[in-house]
Amino acid sequence: MSQRAQLNYIPALTGVRAMAAYLVFISHFCYIFDDNFPHLLQRFLGEFHIGVSLFFVLSGFLITFRYYDNFKLTGEWFRQYLKNRVARIYPMYALLTIAAFTYYFITKDPSITKASGNPIALFFLNITFMRGFFYQFWDTGIAQGWSLTVEECFYFSAPIIFLIAKRYHKFYIQPVVITLFAVCMVLIFRNVNFHGFFGNFTFVLLYTFFGRCFEFFVGVQLAKIVLKKGFERKIKFKFTYPAFIMIFVCVLVMALQPIIKPWPAGLETPVGIFTNNYVLCICVAFFYYGLLTEDTLFKRFLALPFIELLGKSSYIFYLIHLGWMQKLIASGINHLNDYVFSLYDKWNVDWHSPFEYNWLNLLFAFIVLNAVSVTLFKLIEEPLNHYIRKSNFLVPYKPRPKGIVE
Repeated sequence: MSQRAQLNYIPALTGVRAMAAYLVFISHFCYIFDDNFPHLLQRFLGEFHIGVSLFFVLSGFLITFRYYDNFKLTGEWFRQYLKNRVARIYPMYALLTIAAFTYYFITKDPSITKASGNPIALFFLNITFMRGFFYQFWDTGIAQGWSLTVEECFYFSAPIIFLIAKRYHKFYIQPVVITLFAVCMVLIFRNVNFHGFFGNFTFVLLYTFFGRCFEFFVGVQLAKIVLKKGFERKIKFKFTYPAFIMIFVCVLVMALQPIIKPWPAGLETPVGIFTNNYVLCICVAFFYYGLLTEDTLFKRFLALPFIELLGKSSYIFYLIHLGWMQKLIASGINHLNDYVFSLYDKWNVDWHSPFEYNWLNLLFAFIVLNAVSVTLFKLIEEPLNHYIRKSNFLVPYKPRPKGIVE
């Protein structure tokens, strides 16, 4: 089996996706750990947004491993490449975005639009990923979907990155140029009142591709190493566990930073930005290198069929864990709690309800969200993915060699 086919059959890389999505989930609901828990614990869990960095480095690695050696900057190759990316990312995002704005028109829930004016225009910005360039709109619609704008920027840039690296031997300078471009854009537009387009340094450095490009380039570099040296290595040092520990050392560093309002976490401080954008991703890359080249208990756990299934459905979990669907689930749990207490009143007993504890309700919501994610993956995402890949969308369908997954 070729290296590329072998990579596509390493389930641990899929299991990592579930871990990354669950870390982000914890970061969004860390407030459950209230004053009864140490404040540092709440701050520590609040920095579990690092799951996004796990996604970014993994994307840089996978796209490079699959395409770096065979990319051709031709119209047909690029259309096939875009077709594969659209099939993977867009159908569920579009469906869930439509559902989010439908929910808004029914409920008028301000969390969808963030009081940003015309909801029709806002829907257009969301459905086209354009909202991710505007500070005023970046967390509208599916709030956590801002990261997909970052991903899409990388997808479009990757062939150009490969071309410059291979033809002109200019790889390391590229993230520097991209970051300097971001700085120049902020200096130009921060005093222009255009809905926060490149509106401030914190936003651009943390929530756009131009600020977070280094994470993708670290993944690209990891893929180049693996493509050159393979999965066998002579170095006996184990990377998996030390790198995993260092990932959470980075979390602790961010948790110890003072929060700068209106931002909610230590991530948005200068030290937090440097740690997240430039140190954390290197630790993540060493962790992935360990998963790829070592046989560990952690790797075997991530490769379990059940964990692999959760990894495959983690994209949907990421899109629904915060927002309208999570609110519907939470509302349903509250109704169950009211119903249980009404039964207790009827029975004239003074018992505890299984739905009266916030931490336990969060666990119930987590289980339901995973069940919904797996169901939507099996019934909608996976069939649509296969349908688009086998269609004549953008380019006529050509069966791939067995064992090659795009």
